[in-house]
Amino acid sequence: MNLWTLVLATIAGCYAFKLAGHLVPERVLDRPAVRRVVELLPVALLAALVVVEAVAAGRHLDLDGPRLAGVAVGAIAVWRRAPFLVVVLAAALTAALLRLA
Repeated sequence: MNLWTLVLATIAGCYAFKLAGHLVPERVLDRPAVRRVVELLPVALLAALVVVEAVAAGRHLDLDGPRLAGVAVGAIAVWRRAPFLVVVLAAALTAALLRLA
């Protein structure tokens, strides 16, 4: 299969997925359980992406100490309700200082 065919199929799939979200009747979204899932799903997906990037290198598991320490410091900063910029800087600084040492 051609690379451009895959790219175009991905574009069409993403567009169809987004369109399907707009076509959901509002009465479905008015249910509290559905609304809660819709509100928390992006957060869960972002957290999953962060974890995958923190412990994987390509197709291999890479338990890199400084990287994991940075994620742990970032998680603690989020838990303490620090602003987003503080979370990112604390995690990056932790990883950088541990790599330097």
